[in-house]
Amino acid sequence: MKLFLKGDRCFKDKCSVEKRQYPPGQHGRRRTKIQGYGLQLREKQKVKRIYGILETQFRRYFRLAERAKGITGETLLQLLERRLDNVVFRLGFASSRPMARQLVAHGHIRVNGRKVDIPSFLAKPGDAIQLREGSRKNEHIMASLATAPGRGIPAWLQLEADQFRGTVQNLPSRQDIPLPVQEQLIVELYSK
Repeated sequence: MKLFLKGDRCFKDKCSVEKRQYPPGQHGRRRTKIQGYGLQLREKQKVKRIYGILETQFRRYFRLAERAKGITGETLLQLLERRLDNVVFRLGFASSRPMARQLVAHGHIRVNGRKVDIPSFLAKPGDAIQLREGSRKNEHIMASLATAPGRGIPAWLQLEADQFRGTVQNLPSRQDIPLPVQEQLIVELYSK
C-alpha cells in the first residue's frame, strides 16, 4: 500500500507501488487473505509507519484519544495530525515526514516566535509556524515549497509561502485527513 514515505516520488508515475502492486521477491504474488487480528494489526502498523512513531508513543496517543470526548478513532488521527513534524510536512516546508521531523529536531522551526525542537509538539488552533531566518534559503526547503501546491494543503492549515509561515486555523476533521486508514480497526485492536 502507498504510504507516501518517499517524498514527491509517490505523487508521480515513478511510484513503485503503482507500477507493481505486489510485494517484492519470488513469493510476492501469493494470494493470502488476512482476517481479524491480522487486519487490525496491519492498520495500526500502517498508521505508525505513516507518522513515523514508535509503539510507546502510539499507545500514549491512543490513551489520550480514549480519554477525550468524541469518537476515539477520529480523535487519535486528529492528535497525530497535530504533531509539529506532521504540520510542517502538511504546510509543504518538507517533502516527507522524516524530513519534517529532522527540520524540527534541528531547530529550523519556530512556533509563535519561539524555537521548538520537539517533533511531537502538538499544535493548537491559532499557532503560527514559521521557518527560522537562516533556513529560508535552504535548497531542500525551497524545492519542497515549490512542489507543495501539487500535494495540496489541508483546509485546517493556511500557508503564506512568501513569508515562510503557516497558521493552524482549526482542529482537523476526519474529512481533512486523506489517509487510507480504517481507524475503527485500531480502536478494536486496543479494546481487546
